[in-house]
Amino acid sequence: MLAQQASIRRFRALFISDVHLGSRGSQAERLLDFLRHHEADTIYLVGDIVDGWQLKSGWYWPQAHNDVVQKFLRQARKGVRIIYVPGNHDEILRDYYGTHFGGIEVAETAIHDGADGRRYLVIHGDHFDLVVTQARWLALLGSKAYDWAIAINRVFNAIRRRLGFGYWSLSQWAKLKVKNAVNFIGEFEKTLAAEAHRHEADGVICGHIHHAAIHDEFGVRYLNCGDWVESCTAIVEHFDGHFEVVTWTDDARCRALQSKVRLPRSITNIPFFS
Repeated sequence: MLAQQASIRRFRALFISDVHLGSRGSQAERLLDFLRHHEADTIYLVGDIVDGWQLKSGWYWPQAHNDVVQKFLRQARKGVRIIYVPGNHDEILRDYYGTHFGGIEVAETAIHDGADGRRYLVIHGDHFDLVVTQARWLALLGSKAYDWAIAINRVFNAIRRRLGFGYWSLSQWAKLKVKNAVNFIGEFEKTLAAEAHRHEADGVICGHIHHAAIHDEFGVRYLNCGDWVESCTAIVEHFDGHFEVVTWTDDARCRALQSKVRLPRSITNIPFFS
């Protein structure tokens, strides 16, 4: 119990997107473990938390997916402010802007006031993806192809684990090797930065493209939460206003916990830990 309490990191705000609960690619168990070790005063759910597209084609809802929902509801009951900004995969919630579900606020967009006085537009980002807005059939086809890539990725990483290697995202690597995908990411970031300017914000915090990043290349601070299908990443804001991408794969988890938990000398002297 003491070790678990010592390993908990507290933040001013936590930003999570693209969990895709209801899809087989969702790494809900990793997210649950992440939430056990990371707490915040405010949590933003930046879209595609639930994958309605997948649930329409076939019901898949294991216990871990339900546990994630229950975890957020418990945190809301404990006084954590949780703001849910729906994306394209959970677009059904866009009919409920301004309402609350179990204490969780549903909003079209949000403005996050940083500890350093900067204002950040919080938005999922799918409205600025022309494939989603102008060719929905192509987006659905792409979603199916993506599911196949994730399935292959699971088998690939199961083999890596057996060989003693850590998690590695095959689909992320392929995405960044394809010139058109790289160009798409750049254009997406530029468009979201322009939207932040339009809202007179100092930065934008988004999701959608499953590519975690923090940079200032377009005149405003751009932050993307990443996802919990491939990269297992989230954005955190420290109490001094500093933002950070936190990765929660096996190797990253071990490093984080080892840096936070110091076992008593009497325990570390046992040969098992040498």
